[in-house]
Amino acid sequence: MAQHQHLILIAEDDRDIRDLLTVTLESAGFATVAAKDGNTAARILRVARPAGLITDVRMPALNGMELAQIARRDPAIRDTAILMISSNAHAHDIDAGLGAGADRYLPKPISPPRVVAELRDLLESRSPSGPQPRS
Repeated sequence: MAQHQHLILIAEDDRDIRDLLTVTLESAGFATVAAKDGNTAARILRVARPAGLITDVRMPALNGMELAQIARRDPAIRDTAILMISSNAHAHDIDAGLGAGADRYLPKPISPPRVVAELRDLLESRSPSGPQPRS
């Protein structure tokens, strides 16, 4: 059975991390679009309506917290799976990210296999038919 290729928006101002996430996700079968700042990411969110958003917390213009809040307030994109990543990994940072609308919060440095696993889990949990068997 062919797997639907989910579009994932990567909002990350660090080019190396953005490139790593792009290569990792595309190798795992996802389609990606990337933004280097929050304003660009917000525009892409509204137009492309990706299945998932991976966002850094600290970015120019809008930060990841604000981006998550925008997604959660907009009925057209409120069901987007949001994975927040940050070097801020204290309990209060994680609570703030989840409170802003992130589904999951991963500390940097990121583990590419874990990002893929977390994203797949989030997307499967949003599937109308529930979790699908992994192929």
